[in-house]
Amino acid sequence: MDLNYNQEGKFVEMTKLIIQIPCYNEERTLGVTLSALPRQIPGVDRVEWLIINDGSRDRTVEVAKEFGVDHIVNFPTNQGLARGFMAGLEACLRAGADIIVNTDADNQYCADDIPKLIQPILYGQAEIVVGARPIWDTQHFSVAKKLLQNWGSSMVRLASKTNVPDAPSGFRAFSRNAAMQLNVFNNYTYTLETIIQAGQKGIAITSVPIRTNPNLRRSRLVRSIPSYVFRSGMTILRIFMLYRPLRFFTLLGSLPLMLGTLLGVRWLILFVWVDATRSRTPSLILAAILILIGFQLWMFGLIADLLAANRRLLEENRLRLRRMEFEQAPHLPQGATRDRASKRLG
Repeated sequence: MDLNYNQEGKFVEMTKLIIQIPCYNEERTLGVTLSALPRQIPGVDRVEWLIINDGSRDRTVEVAKEFGVDHIVNFPTNQGLARGFMAGLEACLRAGADIIVNTDADNQYCADDIPKLIQPILYGQAEIVVGARPIWDTQHFSVAKKLLQNWGSSMVRLASKTNVPDAPSGFRAFSRNAAMQLNVFNNYTYTLETIIQAGQKGIAITSVPIRTNPNLRRSRLVRSIPSYVFRSGMTILRIFMLYRPLRFFTLLGSLPLMLGTLLGVRWLILFVWVDATRSRTPSLILAAILILIGFQLWMFGLIADLLAANRRLLEENRLRLRRMEFEQAPHLPQGATRDRASKRLG
C-alpha cells in the first residue's frame, strides 16, 4: 500500500485499484483482455492487475507474465469460479487494494468502462457496483438466455431487496470495506450470492450501464440452458434459505398447515352437521399429518434462524480479524499518523 507525506507531515494513503481476472485455460483470450486494461484511471493513484490461475493446463500464466501482470494467485487444480473469486479478493486485500474490479478473461466486458464502474465508489455513493450489460442488444445471447437472465435477476432483486438489473454480470467493483465483508458459500458462482449478501448486510450497492465486446468463446458457466436454469434456481433457493431461513421455512410450512387445517375443519363440519356415524378416518389422518409437517417446518425455521444469528456473530468476528490483519499500517515513524487522501473528480 502506497503512503506519501502531505504538507502537514502526515502519511497520506494513496488510492490503489486492483483489477482481478479469474482464469482457467485462457491462453487464447487473456492477452486480448489484458491489452485492453488501463494502467491509469482518473481518481486513482495506482492501478495493478491480478489473475487467479484456477489450475490452468495451458500457457495462461506465461501470457499473464508477458503482459506484466503484477500479482498471480495459483491453484494447483481447478477449484471453480466462486473459490477463485474469493481467493482473488483475499489477495487484493493483502496487496493493499482500496478498490477491486472483477472482470472476465474472455474480454466480454469493455475495459474502457472501468472508470464509469468505479465512479460511485470514488464518490462514496456505493460500495459495490455491478455493470449492467445491454442484454437485449447482445447478439450472441439466445432469446431463451435473455429471458432467463432477466428472470434470474428479478428473483435476485426479490431476495436481496436491491435494484440490480443484471445480477449474473461478473463485471463489478468493490470497495475495500465491502470486499472484507463478503463470504461466498456457493461453489457454482459468486454473482448471485454476493448481491443477496450485500442486500442482507446493508452494503450500499448500485449498477451502471456498461458495454460488451464481441464474443470470443462460449460461456463455460452456461453449458446448457436446462442445466443453467436448474443450477441458478438451486443457488437462489439455497441462498434464500441461508440468509432468510425463518421466512423461507414459515412460507414453506404455511402451505401444509393451511391445507391440514382446512381438512380438519371440513372433517369437523361433516362429523357434527352431516353424519356423525361416519368416522372419515383417512381425512382426519391426512389433516393431522399435514398440520404436523407444517408445524415441524416452522420449528425448522426457528432453529435455522437461531443458527443464522450465530453465523452473523461469527461473520462479525471474522470481519474484525480481517480488519486487524489487513488494515494494520506499515511501519511508521514514531508519532506519525496516516490520513486517507480525499478524491475529487472533475
